[in-house]
Amino acid sequence: MMRIYAPTWEIQDNMFEVLNMNVISDKGNLTPEIGLEFNTLDEVWNYWIDYGKHMGFSVRKAFVNKSKKDGRVTTRGFVCSKEGVRRVDQRQLNPDSHRDETRTNCTVKLSLSLVQDSGKYRVYEFVAEHNHLLHLANTTYMMRSQRNISEVQGFEIDLACSAGIKLKKAHELMSRQAGGRSNLGFTKDDQKYYLRTKREKDMEYGEAGSILRYFQEETIKNPSFNYAVQLDNEEQITNIFWADSRMLINYIYFSDVIIFYTTYGTNKALRPLAVFTGFNHHRGIIVFGAALLYDETIASFKWLFKTFLAAHKEKMPQTIFTDQDAAMAKAINEAMPNTFHGLCSWHIMQNAIKHLAFLQKGDSTILEDFAKCMFHYGNSFEFEEAWDAMNDKYNTPENSWLQGIYCLKKKWAKC
Repeated sequence: MMRIYAPTWEIQDNMFEVLNMNVISDKGNLTPEIGLEFNTLDEVWNYWIDYGKHMGFSVRKAFVNKSKKDGRVTTRGFVCSKEGVRRVDQRQLNPDSHRDETRTNCTVKLSLSLVQDSGKYRVYEFVAEHNHLLHLANTTYMMRSQRNISEVQGFEIDLACSAGIKLKKAHELMSRQAGGRSNLGFTKDDQKYYLRTKREKDMEYGEAGSILRYFQEETIKNPSFNYAVQLDNEEQITNIFWADSRMLINYIYFSDVIIFYTTYGTNKALRPLAVFTGFNHHRGIIVFGAALLYDETIASFKWLFKTFLAAHKEKMPQTIFTDQDAAMAKAINEAMPNTFHGLCSWHIMQNAIKHLAFLQKGDSTILEDFAKCMFHYGNSFEFEEAWDAMNDKYNTPENSWLQGIYCLKKKWAKC
């Protein structure tokens, strides 16, 4: 099979005409045809995955219709992962940041219907023309539908984690064993999500029981000790919050500005340890509360912030500083609507190093220029002038990360 790609800088007004010519191939037996039959829907799905890999596009499942009589699937659809368009979130008509668009309203699809006599599924519709560029053969392993962690690979990941091998090193080792990343079948992020999901499910009753027993002992010692536990619909512990008497007293005096972060994982399950901290009048670090979270979602953060305020008699801080986490920001906006939400300057600079390091070449000083925009200008005119000068100097007006952080400039930490 041969593929012809148009360079992105040549795709202009005739974009769709060029894109529709991006594949010239002899598709062979993998090409779906009207009337082709399959024994089961699993067989169809595996076939569609293989076809997507062969052609260079990621796939996903679409519509399904079932019989009201016996519940059998009567029609089923499979599409390209870029099918459709992203829905507009009515709750955020003017969001502070925009995610990159991943869908192109691609029309490629495979539709099947149930043959009542044989019980097989027959193809009745197939659309082959894409409106976007396809993957090269050496990059198809990165497509979502082609990534999967097998049972054996999961065992190896668990073994490496138990041995204390860091995630990056473990992924590199497994890639070499498989003969390269393209043969491994999953990415480093997939490996991270696999460990997180498994660890969230592996919290033993003994650990939860020990925590609750400790809370009960502390409550007996000092009735002011405050803790709360959130359960899921199966009565399993998800999120845990606590604040001792010293934390409660400190908050009364020093709650104007608080810092919240979930940087640490304290045990083999790596459950996020969330900590509310601040400064006293001697610039000493003090703690206002802590929590072990099940995950870092909007629902978990919202429960935590409301529980935190309940423990401190609904006294809201004037300012809260966090890292640049979208779920955290959404929960703060709902739970603490009158509190100013600022972004930690240290986290912003760490993200700047990660997203702008590729421009730090030769005599480039983009990181220094960015730091000056953050810290060295006292009024908006000087800042805007320096920001425009930096974009012109490094030709970065279209840089998505810089645009996103610029939209959040009102949240940058201030003295």
